[in-house]
Amino acid sequence: MLSNRVRTLLLSGSAAVASIGTAQAQTASQSTAAGTSISNTASVAYTVNGTAQTTNSTTATFVVDRKVNFTVVVDQTTKTQVNLGDTQVYTKFKVTNTTNGTQDFLLDPDQSQIANGLVAGIDDFDMLNVKAYVDSNNNGVYDPGVDTATFIDELAPDASVEVFIVGNVPAAGTISQANVDLHVTAAAGGQTGLQGTALVATDLNLANADNTVDIVFADDDDDGIGVDILRNGQGRAYASFEIGTRNVALTVTKSALVLSDGVNTLNPKALPGATVQYCLLVRNATLSTAANGVILNDTIPANTTYVPGSIVVGLPGGTCALSGAPVSDSTGFNSTTKNVSVTVGTVAGGASTAVAFKVTIN
Repeated sequence: MLSNRVRTLLLSGSAAVASIGTAQAQTASQSTAAGTSISNTASVAYTVNGTAQTTNSTTATFVVDRKVNFTVVVDQTTKTQVNLGDTQVYTKFKVTNTTNGTQDFLLDPDQSQIANGLVAGIDDFDMLNVKAYVDSNNNGVYDPGVDTATFIDELAPDASVEVFIVGNVPAAGTISQANVDLHVTAAAGGQTGLQGTALVATDLNLANADNTVDIVFADDDDDGIGVDILRNGQGRAYASFEIGTRNVALTVTKSALVLSDGVNTLNPKALPGATVQYCLLVRNATLSTAANGVILNDTIPANTTYVPGSIVVGLPGGTCALSGAPVSDSTGFNSTTKNVSVTVGTVAGGASTAVAFKVTIN
């Protein structure tokens, strides 16, 4: 009974100290580590027939319980700007372990439509192939093939680590924003490279054994949902992917140049039988965004005849396309519809491409 009373007083004192420490922003690494054994022995001095005597009490021992807590926050100031069809884009979060011991943490990325002031804007699409990865080299940038860990392994007290939610943007649609959230759960540590299981609180057990490390959830947050809930060893934070540029300043300038007329050498004219080169110059004036899947279509005008094998595409220069690569008539010209169709592909931001073909005047 005396032992229990002493233990009760010690715990009460510890609680008071912990409260003061919290007010002074005591860190987890300054807290006594979970599992630490604390022992105390009292001594008694007395006299018998004038002779001084001493004796010691039995030793009271208990171990420090695990005070589980952590934070998970969005680690970027703006929404992640993406474009339709982008792959392996990511949002950034930071998880900090404020437990008095080393912990694993389980990561569960999710699509979220939550609003209630936590995320601005309307969630109107879902990301594809959503995953959560740990920043393995601590460079703050998602590196495919390098950042492959899907749980936080052995995070020391007061240590932090970046976590990325990675996904792909749908290639089409009238969409604007996708909200995601990172759900984090405290798990057992102690085995490097092996994912621990989710912790289960034991502080509600009636039997409070001195030599057993109890698991006590100390998180009193709202798990990012704006409503207070019970302590549960879980946390959640929200971020957004936002469709940025929906279009680019893409222009196509078409010009015609008489190359030869069979009469004049220096200054050919548009005479019947003359060869004319059409030039289509594609410019992307938006420096930050490429135009993808660019296809040019043109129809041979009346009173002209297409010159077989004359389609070229390349960098602007010369009379139209400098060092142009020829395009086969089988893919670039439809003899029935008299249509020229050239797949240019991607025109990078700030770049230009030229397509040329020739006709003769009937």
